[in-house]
Amino acid sequence: MLIRLQIFPQTLIHLHSPLTPVKSPNPRPNWTKQSQFLDGFRTSLSSHPNTPISDSGLRFRQKLLYIQSLKVNSSKALHKNPNFRSVPLDTVKSVEKCLYSMGIERSALGRILDMHPQLLTSDPYNDLYSVFDFLLNEVHIPYPDIQKSIIRCPRLLLCTVDNQLRPTLYFLKNLGFVGAHAITCQNTLLLVYSVEGTLLPKLEYLQNLGFSFKEVVNMVVRSPGLLTYSIEKNFRPKVEYFLDEMKGDLAELRRFPQYFSFSLEGKIKPRHRVLVEHGFSLPLPEMLKVSDGEFNLRLIETQLQLVDERHLNSVSGNQDGNKWRTSTIKRSASLKKKLKNRCTSRGRRFTN
Repeated sequence: MLIRLQIFPQTLIHLHSPLTPVKSPNPRPNWTKQSQFLDGFRTSLSSHPNTPISDSGLRFRQKLLYIQSLKVNSSKALHKNPNFRSVPLDTVKSVEKCLYSMGIERSALGRILDMHPQLLTSDPYNDLYSVFDFLLNEVHIPYPDIQKSIIRCPRLLLCTVDNQLRPTLYFLKNLGFVGAHAITCQNTLLLVYSVEGTLLPKLEYLQNLGFSFKEVVNMVVRSPGLLTYSIEKNFRPKVEYFLDEMKGDLAELRRFPQYFSFSLEGKIKPRHRVLVEHGFSLPLPEMLKVSDGEFNLRLIETQLQLVDERHLNSVSGNQDGNKWRTSTIKRSASLKKKLKNRCTSRGRRFTN
């Protein structure tokens, strides 16, 4: 009614004034009082944690602080696991308690959760304990070694027992991973690989090189790491270099499948080129298993032996030849002793 009276002409206001006396409204509302009221309302919301807005924000902040205390990247966690926004903090803490109960220390746990933020919202009883039960009772990993398996391959915790872990275990057992070659905490990572998508193609590739199925099985059981290497990034380039540049024999790869575990650019090529430059050749184990220092000592010893043999042939039968022979034997023995001491100090086995 007051608003309508404001838009009437002045004459109408006079006509109605005897009947409805109206006071003119204040044209300038008191915004200061309204602002004070709103500020007071906001303050009351923030001071009562039971209000929905404040409660959700506070809990979310607590979750971020909690995972940051575990050295988990919160931005990465939110990006890779959007469900983390809505999961209760107690659920996240239950994951930590579950992993800790299996011997995984807090420092290692933070690294695991940072690598796989999906674990932050997992259900310990349905997702995690089933994996631990499988490792303990079906793979027969001793309890103290469970944490070693998980730390080496956290992806185990993301796999389902029925669809992934158990079928792969059965395949590996049939392949020969039983008895003395049974799965241990050192190679439980094999369980996360798909039989059809990963393991069988690698076995077939090795067979296509010319190895029989029995030979391939023997190779992978002796060196399980073969099943973890990429065909395109590991097998193919190393086989090509071995056959084309080193003129190697496949029989040597059968005897020493660990060849594929060494870096092509960092060790295989440099050492082979040094041997070629000096006109020498060594079996793969002697060429690759020793350290750089031991390799150089072996190279020097071989050079001295060749020089000594040439000189002995040229002075054979005279007194100088006998002296040279004696000197050579002493020098060679000294080098072998140094090499043996260095190998022993580093836990390696020396072979003459």
